[in-house]
Amino acid sequence: MTDGPATAADAAAPVLEDEPAAAATLFGDRLATARSFTNELARRGEELGLIGPLELPRLWTRHILNSAVVAPLLEAGGHVGDVGSGAGLPGLVLAIARPDVHFTLIEPMERRVDWLTSEAARLGLENVDVLRGRAEEVADTVVLDQVTARAVSALSKLIPITVPLVRSGGQLILMKGARVEDEMAAARKVILRNRLADVEILELGVGVVEETTRVFRATVD
Repeated sequence: MTDGPATAADAAAPVLEDEPAAAATLFGDRLATARSFTNELARRGEELGLIGPLELPRLWTRHILNSAVVAPLLEAGGHVGDVGSGAGLPGLVLAIARPDVHFTLIEPMERRVDWLTSEAARLGLENVDVLRGRAEEVADTVVLDQVTARAVSALSKLIPITVPLVRSGGQLILMKGARVEDEMAAARKVILRNRLADVEILELGVGVVEETTRVFRATVD
């Protein structure tokens, strides 16, 4: 017995974006693992509330590769915390790209913690552990070399909750949008109060990916 004719809703259903050529450049011999994660996120992401219903046509470009371009900023052998990991963006993506770095994924929501834990196990990521809680709740639990965060909150709120996680001389690597310069200006007093040094805005992926990634990077005194 065959299914009935396709409806307009079926025809309009979003489909996963084709894998961009840049994926091979960014992931190298880790591409198969990145592909497996992307396919699973595409399959279950909306159901689990991890991504919106319209994200599939831009999942690789806007989310996976957008996260992967941060990988070269991470210290080999370092301990990196990802605050508000959610779907694993950028935490799981970076853990795939950088098996030489240990990641602690910090996430308060139980169902997202379950997703992160199960995906890390399914993908065989031995460099990942998952910590349930908000950043301000786990500051006494971890001492990190670097902290990442993506789409969490404005710099004025994000800086005070991430600085206590990082050792002296460590770094904040905070992924931001096109208005990062405005956010940095609004956070000027917060930056001074938290004694951040070497403050800069980086644009990553130029000439490699369609949508470049802007990062606020600073050293914790």
